Amino acid sequence: MRPNVAVIGAGSWGTTLASICSRHGPTAIWAREDEVVEDINERHANNLYLSGFRLPAALRATRSLQEAVGRCEVVVMAVPSPYFRAVLGQAAPYVQRGVPIVSVAKGFEPSTLLRMTEVIAEVIPESTRAVLSGPNLAREIMAGYAAGAVVACTDADVAKRLQGVFNRGLYRVYITQDIVGVEAAGALKNVIAIAAGIADGVGVGDNTRALVISRGLAELTRLGVAMGGQPRTFAGLAGLGDLLVTCISPLSRNRYVGEQLGKGRKLDEIVAEMHTVAEGVHTCRVILELAERYGVPMPICREIYRVVHEGSSALEAYRGLVRHPPGVE
Repeated sequence: MRPNVAVIGAGSWGTTLASICSRHGPTAIWAREDEVVEDINERHANNLYLSGFRLPAALRATRSLQEAVGRCEVVVMAVPSPYFRAVLGQAAPYVQRGVPIVSVAKGFEPSTLLRMTEVIAEVIPESTRAVLSGPNLAREIMAGYAAGAVVACTDADVAKRLQGVFNRGLYRVYITQDIVGVEAAGALKNVIAIAAGIADGVGVGDNTRALVISRGLAELTRLGVAMGGQPRTFAGLAGLGDLLVTCISPLSRNRYVGEQLGKGRKLDEIVAEMHTVAEGVHTCRVILELAERYGVPMPICREIYRVVHEGSSALEAYRGLVRHPPGVE
């Protein structure tokens, strides 16, 4: 299968996916910065977001959404959740009817609490929606390390086709129909990663970090299942796998934010120095609203919200966690 693919978003992950897809067939990547377009087309690199790697010569970049998606057979949306709807809306007039749209964003829309495939359904109702997620650090995949992901779509035939689009060599892609579970896991784990990063910054020890990660998995599973996800999804690549790598890797943006908060730095200055978006900063507010909607207790996420948005200190957050009495695991 050699479909025409359009990747919307030229951050580190969008560029990595575009590199993978371009080895299967014609691929275009849309970037909002002229310098990124020029870098990809003329130097086969993306030094702003993914420095140090040579991109396939066949990959072409553009600032025109019409040029990117006009003839494509698969659209990959690699745009952070706060900007997802606006960018998709601009691309919508040029997307051919029935083309699968794959979200790789790991967050909820802040104003509506919608998952990204729900946003796609509102903007382009006739589209087939899918999501790709897993423990995928862009730099490791570009360096050739083995990795796995899950593509979720309620249409099993489309899921199988998309598996062929993304699966390549050491990048192994599995399929599922549990869109809700895969999206919920990908978004919710970012908040737990901030908590794990805070543990590193404060220096509370590996036992404490393991406690936070494992209880964090329990929290995101409870909420994800309440939203309609399947329990087994949260024990797989999109759940436990993605949670682990996001919580422990020094390449993780959300873990980095937490670590810097744990060292006493202010959120504004941390975010200002980053070229990319740490989705957990936006998601922790949404999680509490969803937790209230579904009646699910989320003590770890509540403490992280207090640190990120209410000025609570990292040490206060960890003291707060022990104030919650342990129950049945």
